[in-house]
Amino acid sequence: MNKYKSMIYVIFITILMTFSMRSVNNMVVTTLPLLANKVLYFSSLLVGVISASVYLFTFIVTSMVNPRLNSKQRRASFIAANFAVVMVLIMYYYANDISVWIASAIAGLAYGIIMPNMINAASLLADQRSRERLLGVYSVGLSLSLIIGPSLEDYFLKFIGYRSVFIYFLPIAIIGLIVSMLMNFPEIKNENHKTAIRSKGLKAGILTITTYNVPFAAITVFLTIFAISHFHISRSLAYSSYIYFFGVSFMTRLYMSIKPFKNVRTPLIISILITISALLLFPVVPSFVFFIAIMMALGIPHGSIFPISTIIISRGTSPEERSAANSYFMAFNNILFMLIPVFFGFIERYIGYSMTFMVLIIPVVLSAFLLFKEYGNNSIMVAKPKAM
Repeated sequence: MNKYKSMIYVIFITILMTFSMRSVNNMVVTTLPLLANKVLYFSSLLVGVISASVYLFTFIVTSMVNPRLNSKQRRASFIAANFAVVMVLIMYYYANDISVWIASAIAGLAYGIIMPNMINAASLLADQRSRERLLGVYSVGLSLSLIIGPSLEDYFLKFIGYRSVFIYFLPIAIIGLIVSMLMNFPEIKNENHKTAIRSKGLKAGILTITTYNVPFAAITVFLTIFAISHFHISRSLAYSSYIYFFGVSFMTRLYMSIKPFKNVRTPLIISILITISALLLFPVVPSFVFFIAIMMALGIPHGSIFPISTIIISRGTSPEERSAANSYFMAFNNILFMLIPVFFGFIERYIGYSMTFMVLIIPVVLSAFLLFKEYGNNSIMVAKPKAM
């Protein structure tokens, strides 16, 4: 297979696998709170805790297991994890207030293998230009799945309940299982997870993603519940806000994949300012239409900051460090998605949803300050990709 055909094949497999992985994952993490709250009658605090439990088990795998896997072990565990996702969807359909915790633990373990290894597969190309373009394609696949997935769920919820949604997503999960058997992970000799954790690429990538994933962790769990309670709208209409949000995110990532940024500092500053401005508006949102406008604005940083983070890690790590760095990066994200819903659910009881969203501005500003103070003029922010 020549280089061109090989690249087309890699792009096709990457998009297909990313679509399956992220659309099902997003359905799980956004529907689980609704299943827990509306069907199993969990409190806001328990909703936050069970959502956090998924990320707890993901964190365990991404931080302690995945960085130490070689190529052959990584591929075998990747296939097994995709099989586990298929089983988990069936478990959620039959879940009660006890078994739902078991299903959530298994889901967390599975995605702890799948998600960092998708980044690994996209970031281990030797050619920096091709690597950053493939990372852009991977990000586009993420956003595309986050448009199609919520659109499907919005449609399904018009005539089925929250339990049945998990079964309706089974075909997509099965596609992921089949495609996972076609995935390959390049063998990197002398992989070094010890130096990866100290690399400037990982540190800068973590600070970058914190500027957005703090509010996004809360949005993932509480957005639909907030919309239903605040605007007194139907569950399908409330869920439709994700479509506008991810639609803008997709357009942002599509642009970045077609025209990759050489200097990521300026778009990063713009994205952070949009995040802060949107969060400031939550307490004064007057209508659902205005709320949709806020969600569309938040779609811009959602679309830009994750791929910028992966590019920064790619630029700031050696090939030997990259797999471990991506695993630690995902582990940190899971810490955020584990802690923020619990914090949000606890605080919301005292100050309400709107004010709690605004409180999340504090960690956004703090992480942005540390990022630009330490790495604002570093080559990982302004590097020019070179073709080999």
